[in-house]
Amino acid sequence: MPNSMRMTTWRALALAVIAVLATALLSPAAHAAPNDARTPRESRPVYSYTDAVRESVWVDTGLDGDGDGRTDRVAADIVRPREAARQGRKVPVIMDASPYYSCCGRGNESQLKTYDANGRVVQMPLFYDNYFVPRGYAVVGVDLAGTNRSDGCVDVGGRSDIQSAKAVVDWLNGRARAYTTRTGSTPVKAGWTDGKTGMIGKSWDGTIANGVAATGVKGLKTIVPISAISSWYDYYFAQGAPLYGSGPDWLSDAVESDAAHAHCAAVQKKLVDGAPRTGDRTPLWTERDYVKDAAKVRASVFLVHGMQDLNVRTKNFGQWWDALAKNGVQRKIWLSQTGHVDPFDFRRGAWVDTLHRWFDHELLGYRNGIDREPMADIERHPDQWVTSTTWPPRGTATTTLRPAPGARTGVGTLGLRPARGTETFTDDPKLSETDWAARIDTPTPDKAGFVTGPLGRDLRLSGSSQVTVTATPTTTTAHLSAVLVDLGPDTIRDYADAGEGITTLADRTCWGASTAGDSSCYKETAAKTTQVGFTVLSRGWADLGHHTRDGKGGPLVPGRAYPLTLDLAATDHVVPRGHRLALIVAGTDKDLIDPPSTTPTLTLDLARTSARVPLVGGAAAFARATAGSPPAGVVTPSATAPRPLDGVRVQRTTHPLPGR
Repeated sequence: MPNSMRMTTWRALALAVIAVLATALLSPAAHAAPNDARTPRESRPVYSYTDAVRESVWVDTGLDGDGDGRTDRVAADIVRPREAARQGRKVPVIMDASPYYSCCGRGNESQLKTYDANGRVVQMPLFYDNYFVPRGYAVVGVDLAGTNRSDGCVDVGGRSDIQSAKAVVDWLNGRARAYTTRTGSTPVKAGWTDGKTGMIGKSWDGTIANGVAATGVKGLKTIVPISAISSWYDYYFAQGAPLYGSGPDWLSDAVESDAAHAHCAAVQKKLVDGAPRTGDRTPLWTERDYVKDAAKVRASVFLVHGMQDLNVRTKNFGQWWDALAKNGVQRKIWLSQTGHVDPFDFRRGAWVDTLHRWFDHELLGYRNGIDREPMADIERHPDQWVTSTTWPPRGTATTTLRPAPGARTGVGTLGLRPARGTETFTDDPKLSETDWAARIDTPTPDKAGFVTGPLGRDLRLSGSSQVTVTATPTTTTAHLSAVLVDLGPDTIRDYADAGEGITTLADRTCWGASTAGDSSCYKETAAKTTQVGFTVLSRGWADLGHHTRDGKGGPLVPGRAYPLTLDLAATDHVVPRGHRLALIVAGTDKDLIDPPSTTPTLTLDLARTSARVPLVGGAAAFARATAGSPPAGVVTPSATAPRPLDGVRVQRTTHPLPGR
């Protein structure tokens, strides 16, 4: 792989020579059947990117989302190797279906599609076409309905969004119709492809990949969802608590084309009416829940997510991963310390190599061994990665941890034994998880904190947690937050910085071939780090009025006790020897959930409050790690002279775009 601009000239010359001699150099083994003993282990850049076929088709979705009396057509821009078509070689497809190709851009440099005078795509955003077309793949960029050059309306993860991409997969496999123009009648067939398709994309794009896979469409062999949504309800709400001050109508308005704006008012109204800010689950959210259809998934899944992603929060990947595992789907996962960041921008060389091998295996059938490698890559420290044969690792067991009162009100302990007592706190919407954790050893009226003693051994959490509370409010509304915190000094990626854990540099590296209109060279990045005194490793939020889990909320009765289980985000984190593990229960988590309409005081019944945590080694590992820790009620030395700890402070994003 190239590592500097000094390689660019050499690569360009080499690729030019290879392109001229492509036919002579290609051997039958280069495209042998998967079971042929001569099957190669890696696709090579033997095709010319400069001479690649660039064309656009409009695929009929079979829907009339904009209500104009004719079925919608979505634009699919295609870059594919010309020599393969001439030789009668059918090629697989890598597809990125996106709403961002004209409004907002793709990747760290916000690239847009550009076109020549004949409407053929010149710049296809990201490196996929530059790198994979010379290696014998076609790359297809699909404009979701209602965006760029497509008909229809944006329905934010609903039937129209998903059908936009599914129809293209169907066309690639001979099951749908496409035309040479947006309104014409000249049909076009995809005779150049074998129909094997892999979908990839970050956030909204990756979400579409999840949704299409959940239809069970034939021909979709693999998906690579990066920081992707698995349930749109869980993008906008956490068990009834609103995460953002806007709904899907704002998002559709942000990405729709001018043509769609003119005739999509009815769809906009449906988005408003179907997504009330009450946090209730409605049929709109059911339609946009792909987890419930995980049993239909035929494709393999290579999932990537930042464990500090506070845009598409990690509950989305955790519940999707668990559902896929339950249904026996072939899986691979990368978990970084970043926020909402593409792996091309936090681990570039390893990412390109791994993605190349994944597509070679899944789409070309090459026996390169990637299916026998560890399932998970996890970033343990900035730019320091470890692997797990399976994820979560074997030996991981859900362990119930119990909070107990401490020597001082509000500063409790965390262990394996049940305890009695209560803790009381008052919601303060001006404070956040950072404020709570910074003063974990100090009684404050805004939180209830429970802490182990310093660990004698490392303790690894791997998977999704739950915190169950029984809370008595003083008002008719209340929001709750629960966070798990690693208390101890560390250097981590600064996920609250504008780059969410990366810094963009001036130097560029090149990944594939280039043309005058589409460079394969991108700005390098480096880890943006910060030193902290604690790290929030998992979070969960809920509206206490949604305690019944039936998807409907209601007013609370002051003075009545309510049981509630909060789902915490999936993670993989090691609390090192000498650090402490903390559970904090509080009210509004400033900048991460919206406050309730009242300011409640809540009393926790500790006998009916617990945390179910996935620990590698289970309860025995926790017991060993905490052996010798002070028993419940004993003040630790750090609490005798407490001082605020430093942590990462999140800044609110009122109107996030899932994909930037």
